[in-house]
Amino acid sequence: METELSKELGVEHAIFGFTPFPAVAAAISRAGGFGVLGAVRYTAPGDLARDLDWMQEHTGGRPYGLDVVMPARKVEGVTEAEVEAMIPDGHRRFVQELLDKHGVPPLPEGDASGWRITGWMEHVARSQLDVAFDYPIKLLANALGSPPSDVVGRAHDHGVLVAALAGSAAHARRHAEAGIDVVVAQGYEAGGHTGEIASMVLTPEVVDAVGPLPVLAAGGIGSGEQIAAGLALGAQGVWLGSIWLTTTEADLHSRALTEKLLAAGSGDTVRSRALTGKPARQLRTEWTDAWDDPDGPGALPMPLQGLLVAEAVSRVQKHGTEPLLGTPVGQIVGRMTSERSVQQVFDELTRGFERAVDRIQRIAGRSTS
Repeated sequence: METELSKELGVEHAIFGFTPFPAVAAAISRAGGFGVLGAVRYTAPGDLARDLDWMQEHTGGRPYGLDVVMPARKVEGVTEAEVEAMIPDGHRRFVQELLDKHGVPPLPEGDASGWRITGWMEHVARSQLDVAFDYPIKLLANALGSPPSDVVGRAHDHGVLVAALAGSAAHARRHAEAGIDVVVAQGYEAGGHTGEIASMVLTPEVVDAVGPLPVLAAGGIGSGEQIAAGLALGAQGVWLGSIWLTTTEADLHSRALTEKLLAAGSGDTVRSRALTGKPARQLRTEWTDAWDDPDGPGALPMPLQGLLVAEAVSRVQKHGTEPLLGTPVGQIVGRMTSERSVQQVFDELTRGFERAVDRIQRIAGRSTS
């Protein structure tokens, strides 16, 4: 499963695995793919350094990358407290009433007040980069489009390729104009923040729009056959995220959530603003239903929604409140029916890829005979 991009990065398989879990990212790299560690939850530079130290020790010298959430436009002089003060009281009451309705207890004394969506803020993202460039990362990906031009330049000065996610050909062209090296064409089926164009349509559109820049296909990919389809559409690799959530190396901190993922079908997700304020595909729950209800207050724009619900989401996860318990995940969740190691997932992906290639070769052979 080698392509020009995978050869440039020194990996055996053109499978790029995004994950918030260092153990999963390291296992992806060890298996011959390219592990990409999500950095948005690291608000303290020391925590990111600790986990990158761990990655260094557990990747066996294999390459890996980092994914940040950084706005292309800089916001000056705005603190998190000032942003949080913009949240309406009515929305705070709505959250509390929803928690009370489902009997969700508060967090235990001394527990952190919740994961806060702060990686979008300029100073947080830049502090992550100050740490990251001290390590031999090979790729810097940005989930909010092209990073600022000085960040692109800084990455290139360190010999690091820069990737950015795109939900349309127009987005991809802007990335190319900004000097991005790799475009991730993320289709509608994908988990997390995603657009409205399906992968089968989006991938070749982006390939045509930015060629010869390499493109990674993302969204709805969780089998070797689907990888082969992405490469047949012109991609130089695939970007997989959801499929790793139910691996044995993942650390969801909730057995109940793992069970929900294993039981979910491909129709059990929804694009909702309930988590961050931007449309993000996630498990459909009573939490998403409440925020998407026309009779409710509606989600706030990013980053207000993330700040508003951070502690509530942590309480739901901590206490395993099943009706409200969810996570960002793509439609590929319907294939995630058993817990497997990252290596087992890789073995299945490569076998499926070989089957697909053999099938197409047989068809091509018949068509030319």
